[in-house]
Amino acid sequence: MRIPWIKIVGLLAGVWLVVGLAIYWARSERATPESVIRYLDGHPMAGKSGHDRDEVIKRVTGQLNQFSYEQRREVRVSRKLDGFFRELNSGEQSRFLDLTLPSGFHKMMESLNRMTPEKRKEFVDKALADMKKHEGEEPPDGQMDANAQKVIDQGFKSFYSDASAQVKMDMAPLIEQLQKNMQGGGR
Repeated sequence: MRIPWIKIVGLLAGVWLVVGLAIYWARSERATPESVIRYLDGHPMAGKSGHDRDEVIKRVTGQLNQFSYEQRREVRVSRKLDGFFRELNSGEQSRFLDLTLPSGFHKMMESLNRMTPEKRKEFVDKALADMKKHEGEEPPDGQMDANAQKVIDQGFKSFYSDASAQVKMDMAPLIEQLQKNMQGGGR
């Protein structure tokens, strides 16, 4: 009678060990802002073949799209993504934006929807002050490039489809300032 219980306990212990190892492995494989930054440091685009460049882009975009808005912001603040983006040719840049913008803006709208009105006002005030600093400036060549237009278009699309009515009202001053900035300060 003792032997079946020992086998059952041993079997359950084995199952839990396998489950525990699977959970541990899954968590260790999950991308973090630090792991993306380390990956970018270890995989410069210079000198890579088209296939290798494509693999790096796929990996980075896949990891970024898993991140929360706050994690994406952490990577952005590190400025490592800026260097990576500059190393891409124009077609790769466009593809990178196509793969990351919808998810990024959707997560940003979710974050804004969850913010308290006070926190959202603080966010809007800070962004508005920054935008006013650049009012009247024009792009260096006098025209907005296709990638900048793509960012703006996707931002508006996400804003109008994903933002709550309250967020839309709170963000109205930013939209107005963005329009002024895009028109060259109303000149």
